[in-house]
Amino acid sequence: MTETSQVRATLLADRSLIRVSGEDVRGFLQGLVTQDMNAVQPGAPQWAGLLTAQGKALFDFILWDAEESGGDAILIDCEAEHREALVRRLSIYRLRRPIAIEAIEGGVHWSPEPVAGVSDPRLAELGYRWLGEAGGEAASGWREHRLRLGVTEGVAELGSDKTLWLECNAPELNGVSFGKGCYVGQEN
Repeated sequence: MTETSQVRATLLADRSLIRVSGEDVRGFLQGLVTQDMNAVQPGAPQWAGLLTAQGKALFDFILWDAEESGGDAILIDCEAEHREALVRRLSIYRLRRPIAIEAIEGGVHWSPEPVAGVSDPRLAELGYRWLGEAGGEAASGWREHRLRLGVTEGVAELGSDKTLWLECNAPELNGVSFGKGCYVGQEN
């Protein structure tokens, strides 16, 4: 084990978490997001987007299996600045389904070395990410590392209702399933 003084700061301070739980959460999200919810398994998070009806990116995020026994829940690793907007958008689609969509405490962590977590689902060269406590020192170098590899994320880089999802390198970064069936914006 590495001594505490040698462990790098890992918290991605610009990321937050949303918990989606209740009856048939995977079915609910399957019809909304670009990724196949069957691929979201313990230890296998997936990058996905929520699009406009015209196929333009509104939000991008990483979906995590909450690994809860006795219930169906998904954690969404999303941009902190737009977390509440994503909660509101998902709530619009919920209608009368018995599903809870809530912002929760917790942190998203990253390291270029395999100190914890799993490979980033977009590109292994991005490093490792995991969910944990929200505290701790913010990681440095993440944005530069990500952009050097040509991976954009968030409203500032992808725009909101500006860029087609396929123009965001979604196929190359495992952000779209072409075999899962219909979802909002998939016609493009």
